[in-house]
Amino acid sequence: MPRVNPQILRWARETAGLAPDDAVQKLDINDARGVSAVDRLAAYEAGEREPSRPLLLRMAKHYRRPLLVFYLKEAPRRGDRGEDFRTLPPDQKRPADALVDALTRDVKARQSMVKALLVDEEDAEPLPFIGSMQIDQGVNAVLGSIVRTIGIDVAEFRAQASPEGAFALLRSRAENAGIFVLLIGNLGSYQTTLDVETFRGFAIADPIAPFVVINDQDAKSAWSFTLLHELAHLWLGATGVSGFYSDGAIERFCNDVAGTYLLPNAEIEQLSVNHDTDMETLSRVISDFAEERHLSRSMVAYRLLRVGKLTNETWRLLTHRFRQQWRERRDAQRERDRQTDGGPNYYVVRRHRLGSALLKLVNRNLSEGLLTPTKASKVLGVKPRSVQPLLSGASFTPGKAA
Repeated sequence: MPRVNPQILRWARETAGLAPDDAVQKLDINDARGVSAVDRLAAYEAGEREPSRPLLLRMAKHYRRPLLVFYLKEAPRRGDRGEDFRTLPPDQKRPADALVDALTRDVKARQSMVKALLVDEEDAEPLPFIGSMQIDQGVNAVLGSIVRTIGIDVAEFRAQASPEGAFALLRSRAENAGIFVLLIGNLGSYQTTLDVETFRGFAIADPIAPFVVINDQDAKSAWSFTLLHELAHLWLGATGVSGFYSDGAIERFCNDVAGTYLLPNAEIEQLSVNHDTDMETLSRVISDFAEERHLSRSMVAYRLLRVGKLTNETWRLLTHRFRQQWRERRDAQRERDRQTDGGPNYYVVRRHRLGSALLKLVNRNLSEGLLTPTKASKVLGVKPRSVQPLLSGASFTPGKAA
């Protein structure tokens, strides 16, 4: 019987962003026989004690690693998440990296399975727009290619009844073009929620199965901006992780692509604000302007910064204000929801997060016997018993090719 590699135990804990004190609580390791829980964990990690299988299973769960990894001779190399385009505050880097690494590992594994399914169908062709553009071609050229490919204009976007409706339209056009768009804001529980400052989006620029992941913990009015930002990543062929802030050239470029679509320069120039406008007036004018157009207030403020109507300091103050106000409204709504009976149906929420493109692909391959329920559950990120209920309520008839 192979023995657990104690060095892997420590590596797995540290890459999960857990200090020993935190780990023993999650793993349910207690003080015993005069030995503290932390010292007991240290003994496992030093190879002085062999962990039981139940403890290993808890480690696999909380460290977010497959059980097999604990028996390897050496720690695997860090997974390739593409380029990290984020600019994180120093105090967020360690725990943020652990959660983002776990998320990107999961998404890349699911994307690989999706790509294999498409290749097995034998009619998959490389999407010509992936990696088709370069930054030096300019914002308008990249944006023009995106708009032509997905087939949507600003008037149609704004004609929707709500920001959610506008995003749904944009998402459906992107999925029709062959792009899988997922909404993921945590790793399965509220304890693993990814703050937008840590993680806003993720793009995998694969020509067969391109993926875009959007953090659904963000304001719904910001989802469309993030989707367009990540589409620009696909057009540039730039796989990687995006955050709320970034000083990098690619991120600024992708922000400008998304911002120019949602709020063209000619229109932003019409806003009667300047460097002398007081904060209260700025907040009110931007809020009214954004609401009329299904936009986030932070995005409008960013566009004003980019055209020179706001200073960098004013933009940051406004962004902080808007995000604080949004958090307060979100928390108040969550409290109201907790005090009422019921809540959104699990399968309805899960279908919305997965998107119709992924659901249709899985349903088609299941109905044709090309995919087992167990593998389907891995692609969808749910338990095997949830696959059929999830598909049965989707917008196509289970058992028939979608």
